Amino acid sequence: MTESAERAGTTLRTGTSYALFLLTFAYTLAYVDRQVLNLLVDPIKRDLLLGDTQVSLLQGLSFMAAYVAFGPLFGRWVDRGNRRNILVFGVIAWSVCSALCGFADSFWSLFLARAGVGAAEACLSPVAWSLIADYFDRERLPRAMSLFMIAPSLGGGLALVAGGAIISFSADLVTAVPVFAHLSAWQLVFVLTALPGIVLGLVLLASLKEPPRTNSVRSVAAEHFTLRETSTFFMARRAFYGRFYFGVSSLAIITYALAAWIPALLMRNHAVSPGSVGLMYGMPVLLFGSAAVLSGPWVGRQLAARGHVDAPLRLEVMVGVAVTFLCAGIAIAPTPVAIVALAVGAMFFHNLPLALAAAALQTVTPNRMRGVAASIYVFVASVLGIGVAPTLVALLTDYVFRDPHLVHLALALVCAGSAAFGTWMLAGALPHYRAMVRELESH
Repeated sequence: MTESAERAGTTLRTGTSYALFLLTFAYTLAYVDRQVLNLLVDPIKRDLLLGDTQVSLLQGLSFMAAYVAFGPLFGRWVDRGNRRNILVFGVIAWSVCSALCGFADSFWSLFLARAGVGAAEACLSPVAWSLIADYFDRERLPRAMSLFMIAPSLGGGLALVAGGAIISFSADLVTAVPVFAHLSAWQLVFVLTALPGIVLGLVLLASLKEPPRTNSVRSVAAEHFTLRETSTFFMARRAFYGRFYFGVSSLAIITYALAAWIPALLMRNHAVSPGSVGLMYGMPVLLFGSAAVLSGPWVGRQLAARGHVDAPLRLEVMVGVAVTFLCAGIAIAPTPVAIVALAVGAMFFHNLPLALAAAALQTVTPNRMRGVAASIYVFVASVLGIGVAPTLVALLTDYVFRDPHLVHLALALVCAGSAAFGTWMLAGALPHYRAMVRELESH
């Protein structure tokens, strides 16, 4: 290695932990803004005179349609532009739109504000995945990705805990801050949870540095690829990418369906208060979901030590079987404690290989295609997870079971079915992933 390369490597390692913290914090706040609506289903239904299906469109379609429309645009921009500046723009934009949700007074005004949140959040995964792969070498990448990927658990849990606390103390907050006097409790939740993101955007602008672009396989800057070259690369390896994207995204349905409807199930069928839901469900999601993501790289190393070069995806297949049975159990769970235990157990196993799968995707994809690879993953996961999951549960509840109190049956059917399908797809991706790894190692 040349002296200049050594200096560049030293500079790159300096501050990488701080950069990873900022990226993880941004991802956490994104999930708070994304998931806090799930605690507010019944208050929004009451104030805006909506049904379950309409609320599910606010949870899913409004966010997802904008998210997937802007995802490829951000992915391409990330591969060619300044990633720090893209992230600053996105964080501030989604925080402003989230605050606007708190001033919505109709279905369509809330729908448009949620779409703004989705459009701006589409920048985050392409930016963060590309930056992390440049901040950390191949050996440290899985651990770095595991730290980054705890954010959905942190954000999902914090959304319920913070949202429940704001609702519980909304009367005191309105009295202390008269400008909030005209807001209902659910509107106040949106406004207050959006404020940290605006501050974070300014911190990112002042302190996050754009690293030099490197490649996790070759420690040299990767060349630019044309759209034709990029599409040719993915099409030639579609046997892996197609199964990977649809497999992981089918499992993502579980995350979004449980997050969207477990709070409503607990409040609707078991009379659990919003504040209690935050502690009863939000805290276990935060703790066990984070522990799973952090434990994943260790489990992956144990599999790799036994000679499994496909350890990241092999672990996905193994946990997919467990998730299928846990989700099915929600249909017959008799108590709130049993429901939470099954849901948190499913979330734990789903999260276990999450960072490994993300690192595997980045490892087998050239540097200047990583933004596109991440945006395609986000696109498919968003369509199936954010877009389909909440609404599919609501449609089954409203039009098949025809009883809002049978939401547990719809939830179990959607989650168990998607887990089984995703596990099957990922099992089919294993031999193709092994071939790509061997191809990289031979270069």
